Amino acid sequence: MSLELKKITIIGSGTMGNGISHVFAQYGFDVHMMDINQGALDKALATIGKNMDRLVAKGTLTEEAKQQALGRITTYTDLAASVKNADLVVEAASENIDLKLNIFRELDKYCPEHCILATNTSSISLTRIGSVTKRPGKVIGMHFMNPVPIMKLVEIINGYATDAEVTKTVFNLSEKLGKVPCVVNDYPGFISNRILMPLINEAVLALQEGVAGITEIDTIMKLGMAHPMGPLQLADFIGLDTCYSIMNVLHMGFGAQKYAPATLLANMVQAGYLGVKSGEGFYKYTPGSKELIVSERFVSKQWKQ
Repeated sequence: MSLELKKITIIGSGTMGNGISHVFAQYGFDVHMMDINQGALDKALATIGKNMDRLVAKGTLTEEAKQQALGRITTYTDLAASVKNADLVVEAASENIDLKLNIFRELDKYCPEHCILATNTSSISLTRIGSVTKRPGKVIGMHFMNPVPIMKLVEIINGYATDAEVTKTVFNLSEKLGKVPCVVNDYPGFISNRILMPLINEAVLALQEGVAGITEIDTIMKLGMAHPMGPLQLADFIGLDTCYSIMNVLHMGFGAQKYAPATLLANMVQAGYLGVKSGEGFYKYTPGSKELIVSERFVSKQWKQ
């Protein structure tokens, strides 16, 4: 029989953290959302409220249910206090291995013995994360997709020492959240990013080599392969720094040249062109505008009829 999880702590209140908090609260769980910055927590609550308003407008959530869900979220800036009675912690901090390892050392110290420690990492080894705790059997990956309230997939990653009972519990929990869980094992990039990131990197290489322009590359993948978003636009949406970081994890993990990040990708990250989060990547982004405009730095490289 799988363990019953009622009290959930989410570490991090950024895009993924507030999305995960939103979903747990909407499905009836008591949520402790923790961040070191109270301003970030306030911003996250406002974002959750706006995202729930969209669901109310669509008729998929009632105003009463929205208010009840928001009432289930409590914010914390103290990690120990936020996890004191937690049954499950989902870490959703930045994709930085040193940061995550430090967080899990702290979680292991302050969380109840029965508490499952999950991470939303998109590429970092679960076995490595579990190894810094005294409970590696209770460490597991819950890789949600962005935007969390909309995307159905949860990629569940087993570390080398993850207990089968923990996997079953997290699988069942994901279904209770209206998600479709898929269980994978702990290899660099897991499945989602082992396949996706080389595709994005190859698109960047094709642009770098002048094979085609941004619009052509994205249009070919959307219309020819039925992708809802082209790989370069998707890279902007994910964050070019995140893409670069994951490609480095793949390159180090497998040692194959095919996983080496494109020079253009590295240069853009070093120059601060990170995509949507910085306002410009392969495309330029203006708040409130949905128009897709190719960055001026690439306009001259677009193919013209």
